[in-house]
Amino acid sequence: MSKILRACNLLKSIKHGSTTCNRVQRPAWSLEKSGVRMYSIKAQTAKLILDDGTKMEGLSFGYPHSTAGEVVFNTGLVGYPETLTDPSYRGQILTLTSPMAGNYGVPDTKKLDELGLMKYVESEFIQVSGLLVQDYSHEYSHWNSVKSLAEWLNEEKIPALYGVDTRMLTKIVRDKGTILGKIEFEGDPVEFVDPNVRNLMAEISTKEVKIYGKGNPIKIVAVDCGIKHNIIRLLVKRGVELHLVPWNYDFINMEYDGLFLSNGPGDPTLAGQLIENLHKVIKSDRPEPIFGICMGNQLTALAVGANCYKLPMGNRGQNQPVLNVMNGQAFITAQNHGYAIDSSTLPDGWKPMFVNANDGTNEGIVHESKPIFTAQFHPEAKGGPTDTEFLFDAFISLIKKGKGTNIASVMPPVPSVPKRLEVSKVLVLGSGGLSIGQAGEFDYSGSQAVKALKEENIKTVLMNPNIASVQTNEEGTKQADTVYFLPVTPEFVTDIIKTEKPDGILLSMGGQTALNCGVELYRQGVLEKYGVKVLGTPISSVMATEDRQLFSDKLLEINEKIAPSFAVETLEDAFIAAEKIGYPVMVRSAYALGGLGSGLCNNKERLKDVGGKALAMTNQILVEQSLMGWKEVEYEVVRDTADNCVTVCNMENFDPLGIHTGDSVVVAPSQTLSNEEYHMLRETAIKVVRHLDIIGECNIQYALHPLSLEYCIIEVNARLSRSSALASKATGYPLAFVAAKLALGIPLPDIKNAVSGKTTACFEPSLDYIVTKVPRWDLDRFHGASREIGSSMKSVGEVMAIGRTFEESFQKALRMCHPSVEGFVPRLPMKKSWSDDIDLQKDLSVPSINRIYSLAKALHSGISVDEIYDLTAIDKWFLYRLKRIVELEQELSKQNSETLSDALLLKAKQDGFSDRQIGDCIGLSELDARKLRIKRNIKPQVKQIDTLAAEYPAITNYLYSTYHGQEHDLEFNDHGIMVLGCGPYHIGSSVEFDWCAVSSIRTLRHLGKKTVVVNHNPETVSTDFDECDRLYFEELSLERILDIYEQEGCQGSIVSVGGQIPNNLALPLYKYGVNILGTNPKQIDRAEDRSIFSAILDELQVSQAPWTAARTLEDALTFADTVGYPCLLRPSYVLSGSAMNVAHDAGEMNRFLAEAARVSQEHPVVITKFVEGAREVEVDAVSKDGKVLAHAITEHVEDAGVHSGDATLILPTQTISQGALEKVKIATRKISKAFEISGPFNVQFLVKGNDVMVIECNLRASRSCPFVSKTIGVDLINVATRVMIGESLDESTLPSLENPIIPTDYVGIKAPMFSWPRLRDADPVLRCEMASTGEVACFGPNIYSAFLKAILSTGFKMPQKGILIGIQSSFRSKFLDTAEQLHEQGYKLYATEGTSAWLNANDVTTGLVSWPTTEDHNSSIPSYTKLIHDGVIDLVINLPNNNTRFMRENYLIRRMAIDHGVPLITNFQVAKLFAEAIKHCGKLDSTSLYHYRENSVIRGLQ
Repeated sequence: MSKILRACNLLKSIKHGSTTCNRVQRPAWSLEKSGVRMYSIKAQTAKLILDDGTKMEGLSFGYPHSTAGEVVFNTGLVGYPETLTDPSYRGQILTLTSPMAGNYGVPDTKKLDELGLMKYVESEFIQVSGLLVQDYSHEYSHWNSVKSLAEWLNEEKIPALYGVDTRMLTKIVRDKGTILGKIEFEGDPVEFVDPNVRNLMAEISTKEVKIYGKGNPIKIVAVDCGIKHNIIRLLVKRGVELHLVPWNYDFINMEYDGLFLSNGPGDPTLAGQLIENLHKVIKSDRPEPIFGICMGNQLTALAVGANCYKLPMGNRGQNQPVLNVMNGQAFITAQNHGYAIDSSTLPDGWKPMFVNANDGTNEGIVHESKPIFTAQFHPEAKGGPTDTEFLFDAFISLIKKGKGTNIASVMPPVPSVPKRLEVSKVLVLGSGGLSIGQAGEFDYSGSQAVKALKEENIKTVLMNPNIASVQTNEEGTKQADTVYFLPVTPEFVTDIIKTEKPDGILLSMGGQTALNCGVELYRQGVLEKYGVKVLGTPISSVMATEDRQLFSDKLLEINEKIAPSFAVETLEDAFIAAEKIGYPVMVRSAYALGGLGSGLCNNKERLKDVGGKALAMTNQILVEQSLMGWKEVEYEVVRDTADNCVTVCNMENFDPLGIHTGDSVVVAPSQTLSNEEYHMLRETAIKVVRHLDIIGECNIQYALHPLSLEYCIIEVNARLSRSSALASKATGYPLAFVAAKLALGIPLPDIKNAVSGKTTACFEPSLDYIVTKVPRWDLDRFHGASREIGSSMKSVGEVMAIGRTFEESFQKALRMCHPSVEGFVPRLPMKKSWSDDIDLQKDLSVPSINRIYSLAKALHSGISVDEIYDLTAIDKWFLYRLKRIVELEQELSKQNSETLSDALLLKAKQDGFSDRQIGDCIGLSELDARKLRIKRNIKPQVKQIDTLAAEYPAITNYLYSTYHGQEHDLEFNDHGIMVLGCGPYHIGSSVEFDWCAVSSIRTLRHLGKKTVVVNHNPETVSTDFDECDRLYFEELSLERILDIYEQEGCQGSIVSVGGQIPNNLALPLYKYGVNILGTNPKQIDRAEDRSIFSAILDELQVSQAPWTAARTLEDALTFADTVGYPCLLRPSYVLSGSAMNVAHDAGEMNRFLAEAARVSQEHPVVITKFVEGAREVEVDAVSKDGKVLAHAITEHVEDAGVHSGDATLILPTQTISQGALEKVKIATRKISKAFEISGPFNVQFLVKGNDVMVIECNLRASRSCPFVSKTIGVDLINVATRVMIGESLDESTLPSLENPIIPTDYVGIKAPMFSWPRLRDADPVLRCEMASTGEVACFGPNIYSAFLKAILSTGFKMPQKGILIGIQSSFRSKFLDTAEQLHEQGYKLYATEGTSAWLNANDVTTGLVSWPTTEDHNSSIPSYTKLIHDGVIDLVINLPNNNTRFMRENYLIRRMAIDHGVPLITNFQVAKLFAEAIKHCGKLDSTSLYHYRENSVIRGLQ
């Protein structure tokens, strides 16, 4: 209840704000009063007609009056109020490439500042003749706005259309150059008008002299050619008395300290009188400085005799990169001009001062001796970046310093550019196994970094134990020269430095693991000792961002602040800090990732819990004021050694602060920030990054007050992050690749934009689409884990959707997260039911993994946007857009296939509704809804992501589908092979399937085949646009794959390398005519349906455990009574053991059967007798027409009962007899033949003695494929891909069943990676349902060496002191040898009462500890809590079963171990192997797999 009350009072805390963060007071917040426009009200239509004959229809949201002018486009992401009032747009019909306009409304356009100028706009009225946008927000949300954009346009009688394919229009302007157009309403015809034949300056210039800043000491005459108000404001602010004169005013004999020439519209050659006046002044050798902006630049050039010409399309936007010719420094500028100077015609004494880094056009001139300089861009911004505002300071300095002052001397000092780093070999540290908060994004980042280094001909050495990652491949032009599968720890890295002798090390590509390791190496002096340079950001800067106190101090140096906070190292100090700040407080850990150890604390008790657990993991925490309810905004920033700095992407969290950004819906670019807010935060980001001396890439996170300009900096990550991968895929800007180049000292302007191929990477991308990231959680798998989300990340993966509106992008993203989700609907995933006592207020106010669906339910239930905002603090703009989805669904539900209009059907598709969703509304199946749509010719258009909003052509094919468009961006002549990716990372489907997909794609391309890849996971290498010929960032749904397959005319589709999601689509795609390459989908279906598969095994006389297909509880109970408990329940068509459980009694059978039936509703649940004490063996293989061509066999360390994804795998097998292995091969051969397999497959077996039984068979690549492929040196996916496309193979070189490849002098062990510390209250035990989030693999001369290295790679710390043992009576006899071995190794053993007595009775000295629930502070028996807290116990071995009365107590012990960072072992076989490894292993070697394998693989019988 307290949480609900806290949420209900959220607005109160928001309104109070914080007086200690950066704040600018603003008027009270307001919101448009008008309600949602109902779909029954039809907007007025009008046509856009171009003079080349092109016609487009749009919907009016401005004044319904025809107009004509020159059609131009602006690529800015924000600032439409400022842009529309820029006088330079006089006479033009403006197209905004940013897809949504009106989001934040319009401020008071009549409000004046202290100078009498318009405070929020750039002139007295709107200057454009008309406005064209892709989509218009009928509802706006912003504290500083008083009216909608539509209201303003109507007030000023400006026509405007939305629903126009603005990308198509931009391309027309780009390709054809200057083009005239008209917005024409029916019955109101107009002629084409070329505004450039008029003297537009004369139309808008002041008619009389005006003085601003009267009495200021510096007198400047400003010639008004169409001056923007912010220019006046900035000059007056610098002590200027500004005399604003008309464009044709005779200023030749005026007295002044400086002459300023303003911006303005149109053709500069028409201002003959002004040009003549200026010519006379320059020729007269007057000493007063002259500064011209935009039009002023062109007029100055004309006045000295140079030529001017009309640009094909002009430069208009906020991201134009400009180089200072004098010193090479780069700036991002706002621009708005259609004419340019021909630099080659400049007379003697004049030279270019600035040049456009993209198209090479002139951006300013300077006289070699006179104090005259100009800028073609807009240093005053509004809208746009303020990077070059210093030019006003330079102008004033020229005036103050007087005659003879050199212009270069008044420019800001430029740091000396260091020489490019001379390094020949670089060590790259990877991130290790995937875990929550540190996942596949670092495989992508590391792969990009290695590619960049190789491109520069630098030898690369990679350390990363993540066997499933693409970056750890040994061969390929994009791969490292040497790969080490070793723990990324200071000890092992030091060994590799000694061996490989690198002269550089890259720490920023491996997440927190690599960064923390690098810091420790630096502190130990290892890097200095061996002469290893840290590439990129210096370690001192890394430490300044990671250490919370240092970070705060650094920000204070430049008057930037984080929230009021204290960095503390003890709980006692944390309590004191909280009392000073006042509850609630936020706790954050130093040197942590993904919010690990963080949490909101409302009281001292909660602080004790969160702070205690955090301090168990790190030596410092930050206790800070809570800013819950504020907006969270991120910027990705890039900086080079020459101090060139750009922000590549800004992102806005859908959820307010308080939810970790990894668990929040994120939108790029931001949708609710005004120009002032956007650029305020951008400027701050650049200032902070420069001050911290970041080199390469970083991200900065802000808390922004929702009702003012107040903000606080949350943190800076001085490395590539999860957000960096998202930003790279969202923009097409390869951040990791660029960062690696910058780390070598290569200047940013020298790096090419990989998407355009000709523009520079020193730019800020423009997006003409909207990206939505939605997290994927799998919390249902973790027993006891809370479904609530907060400041510590819990999601295991994410998806990224691209659309032309928020609705389209958002609904796509929801479906991408899980195939069972239809869109923004009031239904839970997996067809789960809402609880009978659902409390929507609570569901909304307390964030959880289901809050999106609670929002849908609330809106469906009629709860108002205002009420939802009060409960959630989600910006109302987002809520209004969601409400429109709900209203559209309600409108659809009133229709049927006959009454549904084309317009409403198209609107539904434009708002992201799927065919299935529409079918549900109008009573059709998905297929029938698809047929209806196609019959009405409503099909998606394919658009490119090109980083520049179509301003320049893209040479890559990075694509998405949208229903907002009139044309495709490309032709479809490749007819490539489609490869379906893995979708979001989740439990059971992780980076290993991205490895499989990439391997398949690379094989196809190597064979000369064109590839079409469909995936939507931004963390993957497969979604890197240069990995394939056509990349579709799209849904892995039947609808979208059919759309793409048919549009591309694909030869066929590979579904077997992306895990379960594409595999489940095989049969539906096949039924609809898709050519599925490889194994026939009918055979896949027979293998996936567990009951059919088991029946086939019986026919083949292949052994399996006793089984039955249960459709009712009675069936299940009868079977269990016959064979006896325990029994294993297995649903069909699932991955990673979803809903798979072992039932030990009838009660569990009832509960587990209901869960299994829910996830596999169309198929019976197979129940088998659970075989205890058996080992699992797996076969990964490739067959061709039923014949096994290649295989590898692995063995699990754990006995059956642990899911294969959570098991520790060994290759080669160690305990399986030759007889059992032969039975495994025979069964594999039979299965392959019976299912006519052509492609990859995996079979799992139970082995008990010489008895061999099949568990299951997956007719697709498995998660162990990368491990076995790399271990034996044969890429099974390469083989499988060749088989599937009918390519010939040399079968004699492959590891067949008869002639396997068996390592002899080394062993490979794959170990699971868990994320238990993230999942508070979850019980960290292994079950049939998979729980691991990643995996690692290491190699050694024996099983013991490989095992220890593998578990060290998971973050396991070797115990140094004591071990707490908890074993149930059934394990005791088996465990005695293990206990003795641990005791002999010098460990002090502790145990609870029963175990302690038994071990002592068997001569294994063991200390007694009390049970958690019976701890008595007065007792002489030591408390296990205190022993763990004090570090006396640094390993817990807890072997539970279901037959103990101490289940709760054992859970508390396990949980405390996890929460205090103490290693935990819960499996007997793993504990046994650990003890043996400790006994038999000496110093662990650091040998690479390549060196092991070079001469130690034999061919022969296994």
